[in-house]
Amino acid sequence: MNLSRFDLVTLALFVAVARHGSISAGARQLHLAVGAASRRIAELEDALNTSLLYRRASGVELTEPGQACLQHAMRILQDVEHMAGAMSSYSTGAKGQVRIAANTSSITQFLPEDLSSFMARHPGIRIELEEQNSSAIVAAVAENRADVGIFADRTPAAGLVTYLYREDELVLIAPRKHPLARRKTVRFRDTLAYEYVSLPDATSLASRMLEESSRLDRPLKLRIQVRSFDAICRMVATGMGVGILPRIAAAPHAQSMGLKLVTLQDGWARRSLLLGVRSPAALTAPARLLVAHLRGVRA
Repeated sequence: MNLSRFDLVTLALFVAVARHGSISAGARQLHLAVGAASRRIAELEDALNTSLLYRRASGVELTEPGQACLQHAMRILQDVEHMAGAMSSYSTGAKGQVRIAANTSSITQFLPEDLSSFMARHPGIRIELEEQNSSAIVAAVAENRADVGIFADRTPAAGLVTYLYREDELVLIAPRKHPLARRKTVRFRDTLAYEYVSLPDATSLASRMLEESSRLDRPLKLRIQVRSFDAICRMVATGMGVGILPRIAAAPHAQSMGLKLVTLQDGWARRSLLLGVRSPAALTAPARLLVAHLRGVRA
């Protein structure tokens, strides 16, 4: 059985002919000349090595093999329609996967709600989220290990296209009985007389603190470094030192751990979180949808 000339147009024609009981009516439905339609049906019969139609002056009628062929043809055409629908979902971004690398500040403050609202709109898109330091995020995007990166400003990002994602405010956190806790605002310079609890040096927040203390020519007295915002709050609450964290991230711990949030007067305490991609034009459809969503939710 030679099916090398077997095509979907011929199958669709055969189904139309069977339904109308007429080759000419089937040809009209598929916008084919009657002669061309007749040849296609004949070639299908030759390929299957059997007669599919009884041809009469009043029209055509299916043979027994024709009845079987009709069922198979309808199933094939339905499967093709389903395949086209599924592929259309991918091409429009309704299905797929997006790889995101994001820093702790964005994950702690903004991303949970933003990703939740995005996934409610696009349930067919799967998000693969990895928490990393800002410098590692830029490298992951540049090396195509992530589609989208979210990192702190001041992070070198040569080669990436960046957009503003959100803005946050850094505040001093201190135990309620600490001398600095009595203030409403404080300059970073005035905090450097006290010991600090901080994140590891590789993080953008620790790097910013070290950079500013160096600019002031005052050492940052690091008593301990921990790996999470929660751990910083716990250490500060036990009197290990003071810390600096984003206000939104620190606020939930302030009441439960007896901490005071003190506004920093320094301009660098107002940060921007950036969204970075290699090339907007090269993004997959799901990634384009996510980038548009994250840019649109900015308050």
